Amino acid sequence: MNSIPAVATKSPRRLAHIALRTNHLSELIDWYCKVLGAHVAHASDKVAFLTYDDEHHRIALIGLQDYPPQDGTVRVGYFHTAFAYDSLADLLDNFVRLRQLGIVPHRSINHGPTVSFYYADPEGNQIELQVDSFPDAKATNAWLGSEAFKRNPIGIEFDADEMLQKLRDGVPEVELMRRPDSVL
Repeated sequence: MNSIPAVATKSPRRLAHIALRTNHLSELIDWYCKVLGAHVAHASDKVAFLTYDDEHHRIALIGLQDYPPQDGTVRVGYFHTAFAYDSLADLLDNFVRLRQLGIVPHRSINHGPTVSFYYADPEGNQIELQVDSFPDAKATNAWLGSEAFKRNPIGIEFDADEMLQKLRDGVPEVELMRRPDSVL
């Protein structure tokens, strides 16, 4: 009997893109271009590839046939996709920009490791726009081991306009991103 040597796991180096089926291709192209500041890398009447950076596409929208619409039932499986910003100011500026376009989050939450806004695209897919609250993975992992996180791993909802005003008043980002029940 031959023994096959174990091979070390090699993880992917990055998440490349998400792909969504849609019955409303042009509407989703418009929404994702607005929300992510993306542009169309390629589009036809059946598919579109969108990007917001040097990757050839970050979002693939597939409209090859008529798909059964989501029925609003919470089911096992895909929950949301998150996109990260470099600073709280960038995230809040985008919140204001999107609100001016009539796109508002259905939830604003300080998870502890992130400050996040949750949006639903026109077909109900959930998108999280977030900023990391800690400067590095070591600090984030330390917080994940905290009593505050053990007590509440979901986070605390916040008023985005109040946070925006505090930022404009000069409150440091690090202070605004600290979850209120945190001791770290």
